[in-house]
Amino acid sequence: MNRRTLLSSGAGLAAALALPTAVPATAVPAAVPTAAEAGQEEPVRFQLPAPNGPYPIGTVALHLVDTARPDPWTPARPHRELMISIWYPARARPPRPTAPWMPPAAADRYLERLGLPPGRVRLGDTHGHEGAPVGGPPGPLPVVLHSPGADASRSFGTGIAEDLASHGFVVVTVDHTHDAAAVAFPGGRVETGPPGGIDDYAAALTVRTADIRFVLDRLAVLRAGGRPGVCRTPIPAGLRGALDLGRVGMLGHSLGGATTAATMLVDGRITAGASLDGGAAGPVVDAGLDRPFLVVDTPGKGGMENNPALRTFWSHLRGWRLHLTLRGAAHQSFGDDALILPLLAPLLGMSPSDLEDEVGTIPTQRTQAFQRAHPRAFFDLHLRGRGHLLDGPSPDFPEVDYAR
Repeated sequence: MNRRTLLSSGAGLAAALALPTAVPATAVPAAVPTAAEAGQEEPVRFQLPAPNGPYPIGTVALHLVDTARPDPWTPARPHRELMISIWYPARARPPRPTAPWMPPAAADRYLERLGLPPGRVRLGDTHGHEGAPVGGPPGPLPVVLHSPGADASRSFGTGIAEDLASHGFVVVTVDHTHDAAAVAFPGGRVETGPPGGIDDYAAALTVRTADIRFVLDRLAVLRAGGRPGVCRTPIPAGLRGALDLGRVGMLGHSLGGATTAATMLVDGRITAGASLDGGAAGPVVDAGLDRPFLVVDTPGKGGMENNPALRTFWSHLRGWRLHLTLRGAAHQSFGDDALILPLLAPLLGMSPSDLEDEVGTIPTQRTQAFQRAHPRAFFDLHLRGRGHLLDGPSPDFPEVDYAR
């Protein structure tokens, strides 16, 4: 049962909602009855673990409009609209509120599409302080783009984005509108994907590639002192000067990994790319790439061993390359899914075997350790020229297989 199945099914959820969860209740004043005392269940609460870098984090969400192309999924709309979030190291103790993990309007729609009633699940805040001034190491800083999997939103890459930002990177997470499950725009409008998710992956790959190239164009406008978006969101102090667009990496999960490879083929502005359990499709399979590329897969059906197109792509990589396999992991072991799915499983009627199919048997803390250490090591190496974690097998990560 994957996200596509979850979003296209709602049957049998009423009975599942009565199941208890392992999430503890939040303490409340004694005079206020808890939900359990009032005859209601405690909501399931999701909260990202704190990043482990030395810098606090700032974030800003921007609304972008590409006036050069209509929306390919809804041709009646004359322009392509995107939402992005920029994550960056901030000054110490920024006196700003933290951003929600997913904008409330999008979160409500996302949970509704899963068949969950209002208030049953609470998606917490991030560690990113909205609009905080840029801090961290002396800039400009390397930039990493993040593209999520199909039917996911940019929120599902927040854990990786926060960790990279806390170590001195600027990270840009992208919502691919009408491919993502739910995207909230300023003013409360929410755009969703089709019921059951997209099914034309070739078209999605083309759209996503154009999306990423447009985002890079707008980042260049921001760096040059212009206004990249259409709304009047203030640009955080220091952000323009923090962007080093000569050191740009890209990272994606699943279809986002394929998007990374496809975009690198047609856009030389991306210096290095990493794919978390993503395939390869389109011209890049046979053309290959001449820049660094990291392939991370799992032992399951989507891995190198069982994916001829991915093997062909790998054989045509002419630059630095590394293939890592995370033993015990499954397709949703990457990104924030690995943390959220175990919380939602009882509510969605997922059996233990269903959950194992999605997140594998590897302990969650090990997947989190992997996706904090290895993407950062890759971008440290190729955007900063430092680090040795990827030189070969590490005793700190015995579940990781290395191949070149």
